[in-house]
Amino acid sequence: MEVYRLSLYAADIGWSDVTALTRDRRTLALSTQLYRSLGSISANIAEGYSRGSDRDRVRFYEYSLGSARESRDWYYKARHVLDHDVIHHRVDLMSQIIRSLLVIIPAQRGRAVHEDRAPYDADDL
Repeated sequence: MEVYRLSLYAADIGWSDVTALTRDRRTLALSTQLYRSLGSISANIAEGYSRGSDRDRVRFYEYSLGSARESRDWYYKARHVLDHDVIHHRVDLMSQIIRSLLVIIPAQRGRAVHEDRAPYDADDL
């Protein structure tokens, strides 16, 4: 699954972001939250993919969707410490993962979910 590969990539590149955030005492807690939410995206996709029923699978994909949205939120909050280009890339990556999950989930579930326009549009950063 492409979304799984993207989420592994996000967790991998997030390592350096989290390291930078730990250097500032004010963003230490943020760094922990970001790293946990990034890791949760791929972990829940993997667990969901291994489930035998559509209902179980969708539940984990929805957890992954929540973690991707949470990660995007933490990146937005990290904009004061991380470089503008890094934030722009990470918010775009999280949005791409979210869009992918918003295609997969309804296909598995049989009803639609949607994404409202994010308040952290990359152009506004």
